[in-house]
Amino acid sequence: MKKPLQVMKFGGTSVGDSSCMRRVVEIVRNASPEGRIAVVVSAVSGVTNRLIEAANQSKAGNETALAVVFDQLRKQHDEVVTTLIHSAETRGRLRSTLHNLFVECDRLCEGTILLRELTPRTLDAISGLGERLCAPIVAAALSELGVAAEAIDATEIVVTDSYHGGAEPWIDMTRARCQARIAPLIKTGIVPVVTGFIGATEEGVLTTLGRGGSDYSATILGAVLDADEVVIWTDVPGLLTADPRLVAEACTIAEISYREAAELAYFGAKVLHPKTLRPVMQCGIPIWIKNTFAPDELGTKITPTGPLNSGGVKGLTAIRDAALITVAGQATQGVPDVLARTIATAAAVRADVFLISQSSSRNDICLVIPSPLAKRTVEALRHEFSPDLVHEKVEHTVFDSAVSVITLVGQNMRTLSGTVARTFAALGQENVNIIATAQGSSDCSMSFVVPQQDMKIALASIHRELELGRLPSNRRPVTAVASQSVIRKYQSEQASAD
Repeated sequence: MKKPLQVMKFGGTSVGDSSCMRRVVEIVRNASPEGRIAVVVSAVSGVTNRLIEAANQSKAGNETALAVVFDQLRKQHDEVVTTLIHSAETRGRLRSTLHNLFVECDRLCEGTILLRELTPRTLDAISGLGERLCAPIVAAALSELGVAAEAIDATEIVVTDSYHGGAEPWIDMTRARCQARIAPLIKTGIVPVVTGFIGATEEGVLTTLGRGGSDYSATILGAVLDADEVVIWTDVPGLLTADPRLVAEACTIAEISYREAAELAYFGAKVLHPKTLRPVMQCGIPIWIKNTFAPDELGTKITPTGPLNSGGVKGLTAIRDAALITVAGQATQGVPDVLARTIATAAAVRADVFLISQSSSRNDICLVIPSPLAKRTVEALRHEFSPDLVHEKVEHTVFDSAVSVITLVGQNMRTLSGTVARTFAALGQENVNIIATAQGSSDCSMSFVVPQQDMKIALASIHRELELGRLPSNRRPVTAVASQSVIRKYQSEQASAD
């Protein structure tokens, strides 16, 4: 029988240095006798942030700071090569490959310095360098330990549209290229080590899938290669019932459905990229979230339907940095298609709308979006409605950037008796004011908006009231070692966001 095909994705902390990469190589080597494997890698931890810093320094014309960044990146990767690769011949080839990639990036930065302009296309090309540096190192390390491997640049196989900074894959073309380029390697026992996060247009122009997009890369490959499962190796033990920085009793969810996991990701769970599940939903491929540093822990399994008899709230998420935009005023009552135009305007500036509500009188429309997009969304809305409300003396579009969105995620939310009442009662006991709510639009989630300062106490009180810290069969405790890595991950991601 044909051996099962497993796509393994390793995140930035999993390939953070030479010792981390050794763990990755061991995981792949130990799994290779049992099945066929394709690997997707992120950039080394912190490298993408440094590359974005380099791009911005180029735009500012700061050549000295730019040189410092690239000198550090060259040393960082060379130290990994020196420590990890023992063959002098392999080290020489690898250093030549990395040198050529750095030269390519140097030229992009030089052009940016000359023009004092950083285009989305150039930013993609610079920020995607990290994965292109990492994949050849991991492939060489695998080969040195007797696992045949080949580094593959995703620009060869992942075809996307031309929206830089958040491109969407063209699945049919990607499938054709993967079947031609990747499938023959796997068939002959060679492990392809593919760069995550990046792809290319049909014309070959490099694009990125958005920050954290290596998860997305892995499930794209899993779908087009008809994999048996996708394993996302990271530094946490799976999806959790809540952010462990905010809720000490948070525990690992053993199994969860696609829809529930998608809701958790969309509403702020940092373990998964929000788009990760899209490619596999049609084919039903299971996804595992496992800990590179504790590979024997079971982690979280994500399946089409989740476990049997799994109704109830599985987890809580919180989006701290949200903004509440209000389009208001008596004059809006006579404006045609206010709701449709509001949504269309937000979509035009690519603002994700977490929730939206409209008053019964239709005078007020509220939408909640990420804070970084608030200013440009408000400007777009003011421009959209200015011809209709030119005689209004009071500003018709305002926003509050000090709010947070809390979401309860679980199956059969509409039919759960008492969940809403218990949730609101718990918040009432803590004097937490609910600014807006969205219930019923999804059977898997309920969201509401609270003042940002009340987010932590709101999460803790709901988690306690719904007893999510208990350990029935669908949850597992977070071990002491794992809990520290979880907290570090959340802290580092928050620092990046800040």
